[in-house]
Amino acid sequence: MIRVIMHGCNGKMGQVITGLCKEDPDVEIVAGIDVVDNRENGYPVFTDINACDVKADVIIDFSHVSVLTPLLAYATKERIPVVLCTTGYTESQVNELKEASKQIPVFYSRNMSLGINLLIELAKKAAVILGDQFDIEIIEKHHNKKIDAPSGTALMIADGICEVLDRTMHYEYDRHSQRKKRDKNEIGLHAVRGGTIVGEHEVLFAGHHETLSLTHVAQSKEVFATGSINAAMFLAGKPAGLYDMSDLINE
Repeated sequence: MIRVIMHGCNGKMGQVITGLCKEDPDVEIVAGIDVVDNRENGYPVFTDINACDVKADVIIDFSHVSVLTPLLAYATKERIPVVLCTTGYTESQVNELKEASKQIPVFYSRNMSLGINLLIELAKKAAVILGDQFDIEIIEKHHNKKIDAPSGTALMIADGICEVLDRTMHYEYDRHSQRKKRDKNEIGLHAVRGGTIVGEHEVLFAGHHETLSLTHVAQSKEVFATGSINAAMFLAGKPAGLYDMSDLINE
């Protein structure tokens, strides 16, 4: 059985993961970390990560970007692998987690859905096969409370496509401000915000008289929770290094 410390246990995702782990005989949350201790979770909760003295095999983090440094310091000191599910890290913070991965296993993905990461792999394959004969557009939809646009996942998809192309691409976010023909070396990114949409991402390949569309729809936050648990089980026992969903999918 994999023993987990849930970092951000009293947040929305922390509670979803807590519920799923209670039903999974292969994983157990043995401790939680959260600045607010106002729930009965069935495991001890620490408001200061450095006060946590519970032994664990892996840490799952669904918290806030501001606590990355103390989290990595604790994980490195205790030699505990960490699954980072929080989004919005700065470039310097990404470099920080990369440095930590030289000492401990670090799993980092901007989207923990297995389906989204499979979509990225399919989009990369399609981009290689279709070449420059097809224009690429990415459309993402989220609930009306989401602040950032485009989503980190949309950028993750675009970055994955750019990795496999033999030409330099640039991202186009706003065509309203300019009047010109579409550049062949651009990827359009479009954000829709409304209602309670959990998350929808479409990659559109538009060619001459034909289009190909790859779409993923998240119907519940549970898909991200399940992905983080799968990542934790994958990461436990791994050597130091930086891992992501492509490692899990291709294992």
